[in-house]
Amino acid sequence: MNLQPNTTRSLLITVLILIVMNAVFFIGGLWQSLWWLGLLVNFVLIVAVASRISEYVPMSYQKTYERLLAVGFPVLILICWELLVGAEILSARWFPPPSKIVEALWELTVEYDRFNKSSLIGRPWLIPQEFNAGGVEGVQTLLNESHVIATMLRVFIGFLFGAIPGILIGVIMGLNKTVRNMLDTTLSAFHVLPKIAIFPIMMLIFPDPFGEGPKIAVIAISAFFLVVISTMTGVRDVDEVYLQAGRNYGANRLQMFWHIIMPAALPVIFSGLRLAMATALIVIVAVEFVRAKHGVGFIIFYNWQVLSTEKMYAGLIVVMLLGVFLTYGLQWLEKRIMPWRQQ
Repeated sequence: MNLQPNTTRSLLITVLILIVMNAVFFIGGLWQSLWWLGLLVNFVLIVAVASRISEYVPMSYQKTYERLLAVGFPVLILICWELLVGAEILSARWFPPPSKIVEALWELTVEYDRFNKSSLIGRPWLIPQEFNAGGVEGVQTLLNESHVIATMLRVFIGFLFGAIPGILIGVIMGLNKTVRNMLDTTLSAFHVLPKIAIFPIMMLIFPDPFGEGPKIAVIAISAFFLVVISTMTGVRDVDEVYLQAGRNYGANRLQMFWHIIMPAALPVIFSGLRLAMATALIVIVAVEFVRAKHGVGFIIFYNWQVLSTEKMYAGLIVVMLLGVFLTYGLQWLEKRIMPWRQQ
């Protein structure tokens, strides 16, 4: 790899500026009052250094370097957070350091809350013991105490109830202009309505207002609108070149739908599914804030009420991990359904 001398000189100058700037901040005691400015300047300089270093990385290692940046930057943020709290720039009461949050996450995972009769993941290490003592019912009782399982079940069931009819109606709207004109305005009006505001209505509709029905219904409605709009857009906006090619080869309507329209629309449909899944997780956490005794949202809100901020942040981390898990799950499904898009 041939690099210009200017590239090396620019990298060295940037590193020197980074070192001098931090030295000035430490010697001058500026971190206490201007920590936000220091972090901003550090971020800009680190980005510049990382960009210059990438020019030294061989092409065969570029993806590895990019993954390193993707992992290294969050780690750097956590280190800065830990240092800011340790220097008492940030309040440890309201912004506990990552080390304390990890400890709280471990406590939530291994301990059983006797007051709420719950645990984070249901203590799966006790499954053999409970199975020997009470059979399947014993295992079911153990898993019912899990906040994560409660949230995931609500998300999965509500998502399926919303996504399946959303795809069906979206396909019909994409294929039929009359149906699209009839429903488009109504869907647009309901789509902008905050879904959490629908929850009281669902509590009135279902016979058990405090049961699982209203929670799942709100998730289904949230997913439905995103999926139906994305599906309609994907089906409607199929490139005319593909349709013309199908007609030239003598494809009938069914063949056109299965072999041309749906494969062309699937990328847009899956984009809508990913948005719908993320929205479903956001909505259920908000619902669990106000009307649940089990669930990750309940953990966050309950620990906020008792001012256990470490466990509150630990609950937020669990939500983020669930979001990553659900996103990768949909990406895995997308690769199986659309193998032609794999690179």
